[in-house]
Amino acid sequence: MELKEKEALIVKIKENIVQTEKEIAHLEDATKPISPENSIGRISRMDAINNKSVAEAALRSSRKKIQKLRLALTKIDEPGFGHCKLCSRPIQSLRLMFMPESTRCVKCADRR
Repeated sequence: MELKEKEALIVKIKENIVQTEKEIAHLEDATKPISPENSIGRISRMDAINNKSVAEAALRSSRKKIQKLRLALTKIDEPGFGHCKLCSRPIQSLRLMFMPESTRCVKCADRR
């Protein structure tokens, strides 16, 4: 990976971390308990509970993503960074720019 690509990737990772932190803050608000005192009706309460479940799943996913992004940021200067952990071939630079937390090339990611 060239120095210019690496610098662009570092910027992209930092932007993704900031964006994901904002998503996490929003999702944490959406996953707050639904108090039974609020009279919102039975159907509306069921819908609110369902929406809360969806938000909780998205929150878990966002937390995993931010961990992977932070890990990628710490490993970016290591010699093996940007290479597939399965086949050891270089991960396509466009894939890394789109998904900086990627540890597999497109071919190996499809096998999963």
